[in-house]
Amino acid sequence: MVCKERPHYRIHGGMVAGRWVRDQEANIVKLTDGVFKITWTEPTGTDVALDFMPNENKLHDMIFFPKWVEEHPEITVTYQNDHIALMEESREKYETYPKMLVPEFATITYMGDAGQNNEDVISEAPYEGMIEDIQEGRYFDADYRKIQK
Repeated sequence: MVCKERPHYRIHGGMVAGRWVRDQEANIVKLTDGVFKITWTEPTGTDVALDFMPNENKLHDMIFFPKWVEEHPEITVTYQNDHIALMEESREKYETYPKMLVPEFATITYMGDAGQNNEDVISEAPYEGMIEDIQEGRYFDADYRKIQK
């Protein structure tokens, strides 16, 4: 069974580090016990496929960046939701092919249950040290509400 969801996410590393998105329409499917696939296409034209294996703290992703994102990543390093028109305009203005393929493995270093519709989870752009702040309990309180600094 495939379900349509709207995840939020931040990019902390790589050529588009600093990008963050809310309500990205995505397809989520359970492939087998402990293995989930999440796929989507961004307004930039970037296609993303993530395989989550939370029981093993592993993730694999395959990102298909359009040529324009490879050549002008700075255009996408923003809060996407406020710049959808710019993303669509750039997708039409610049070359799309050949796509840049980025396969990656990652170790999941933090998981928690922040509940549904918790707007504090992805409420700001990533910053240097944010991952450590989250992992070490300086970002969220016990109810996953952002600690004001």
